[in-house]
Amino acid sequence: MTTLEFPLHGNSPHLRYPEWQLEYQGVLLEDDPKKLAERVAEAEAAIFKRLQTLSEGQDGQAERRAIRDAAHALGAIKRDSLGFPDWELKSSGGR
Repeated sequence: MTTLEFPLHGNSPHLRYPEWQLEYQGVLLEDDPKKLAERVAEAEAAIFKRLQTLSEGQDGQAERRAIRDAAHALGAIKRDSLGFPDWELKSSGGR
């Protein structure tokens, strides 16, 4: 299931969670490797800020799931495109 409420149409996506998805979408659409790290940092900051807000309430289970999925994808982008270490593999006793 996608975190977008509707498919993208042109440059005006209908985001289900715009507080952080706009920055996340910027990462997915960035084609300049020199700007990718900055976009990832912006997306992670927006996600962190949103998680702080969500932690104050009981609602938001679907959004937390979407955030978890986005954070996992950002980790893969950092590892595969930016050369960050694979912390999950190292913490599980691999490599």
